[in-house]
Amino acid sequence: MKAAIYTRYGSAEEVLTVKEIERPQSNTNDILVKVYASTVNRTDTHNLTATPFFMRLVIGLFGPKKKIPGTSFSGEVIEIGANISSFKPGDRVFGFDDEVASSQAEYLTITEDKVATIPDDVDYVDAAASPEGAHYALNFINKVDLKRGDRVLVYGASGAIGSAAVQLLKHFGMEVTAVCSGRHLETVKSLGADRIIDYTKEDFTQDTTRYHFVLDAVGKISFLQSKKLLLSGGVFASSDLGFLAQNMFLPMLAPLLKLLYDRKYTIFPMPVDIKRSLLLLQKLMANKEFKPLIDREYPLDEIVSAYQYVRQGKKTGNVAIRVI
Repeated sequence: MKAAIYTRYGSAEEVLTVKEIERPQSNTNDILVKVYASTVNRTDTHNLTATPFFMRLVIGLFGPKKKIPGTSFSGEVIEIGANISSFKPGDRVFGFDDEVASSQAEYLTITEDKVATIPDDVDYVDAAASPEGAHYALNFINKVDLKRGDRVLVYGASGAIGSAAVQLLKHFGMEVTAVCSGRHLETVKSLGADRIIDYTKEDFTQDTTRYHFVLDAVGKISFLQSKKLLLSGGVFASSDLGFLAQNMFLPMLAPLLKLLYDRKYTIFPMPVDIKRSLLLLQKLMANKEFKPLIDREYPLDEIVSAYQYVRQGKKTGNVAIRVI
């Protein structure tokens, strides 16, 4: 089979090649999937470069334990292991594994807890582009005690996590203000945002509305920048570590932050329960309540170019890889 391969950490142009290798073999607890589409996302770029350094504790201390990158995918079940009961050959499926699914290849094996079936009228590219941003967005949203009608501000609403967050928050009944650049206004409006701030024309920190939750979906703002936008008891979260990894460490000071800033505080939850995220996405896609934003598509042979584009930090939504 054809697959993207890397044996050491570094930039895509330095370490990534596409070559022919042997097809993986399923075991009793695996599903063998013929991959139709994958993505290149922020998680993949971090896995490729092993940054931040502590990621090596998961993906390999001195080099990648899994030589084929890729976290999101869609495709067709080819074989199932003896212990698999929820899928059968021929099923159209999509899935995600933030510890590397090895999905940038023509075939992969994966456990059934990281896979779900694709609704009938959803194509493979949309299915592959859905899990990563939505899984992370959901794991921020469900760590905050939000009620229907609560106000949420999403900074970076045109990215993979931000665009998913807007759609999920609307599904849960929130009032959403989205922050993005002017060229994405119509796109973000189509996701259901109630109000949009163009950060190229307005300083969002001067907004007079106060929010129950502020989500930085691109890792470019901080709790200190956003605290005055929060209601008493409001919560800030970011999808990135931030300057000096402050977004990881400030939650440890939550009691002090609450004391200093009218019960306002920040969280940095670790994403869990991929199956739950996939099943919610399956339902929302079937009901036409969720559709991923897709910026560009590349064939597998041009995957280095895809990584180079994502690394620029200017993509809208997702970058898809057409494998088949």
